[in-house]
Amino acid sequence: MMTLYDFPLSGHAHKVRLMLSLLGLDYKTVTVDLSQGEPREADFLALNPFGQVPVLVDEAAKNKVVIRDSNAIIAYLARKYAPEWYPVDPIAAAGIQEWLTTATKEVVAGPGAARLVTVFGADFDHQAVIKQSHSLLEKIDRHLAERDWLALNQPTIADIATYSYIAHAPEGGVALDKYSNIRRWLRSIEHLPNFVAMPATQVKAVA
Repeated sequence: MMTLYDFPLSGHAHKVRLMLSLLGLDYKTVTVDLSQGEPREADFLALNPFGQVPVLVDEAAKNKVVIRDSNAIIAYLARKYAPEWYPVDPIAAAGIQEWLTTATKEVVAGPGAARLVTVFGADFDHQAVIKQSHSLLEKIDRHLAERDWLALNQPTIADIATYSYIAHAPEGGVALDKYSNIRRWLRSIEHLPNFVAMPATQVKAVA
């Protein structure tokens, strides 16, 4: 059995829930209420000293495995249970890694940060991160102009890693209306068997 330490409105946690669902894997969830300071509890810090979700504990492994960081978790799940999502071919793996890095840098700093302002009250310059988000989305939209998926000719963990915060960009005031290729790509992910959505907030796009 696997246990996912989760927070429902975290895009990082959602990508792990999505990967687990797409692969049809059984797991149980422990919700970590980020608003109540639970990540600072000793039991959780023993699993992740950084006090962040998600954390996956795979007790079915030969030796219990504890993994923090969403991209590390989805990479582990793919390699162990469905390697077609993360091929070992060096060129394919490098192409996927490019987008895993984009997910943790530009996507988090753009759409992710904009959503933190409106959903969680983060102290960022909202207009600056909205502008940064559109600069990123324009690049991704051009990249998807003649392809269906980000890295390969099939869905991979690159698509899962970048999906959540881009799909929920409007919650941060970042409208997706003019990005037709991105919206097509989002729909393709949402039509994958066993897709699960992240709960939406009531914030509407303003830019």
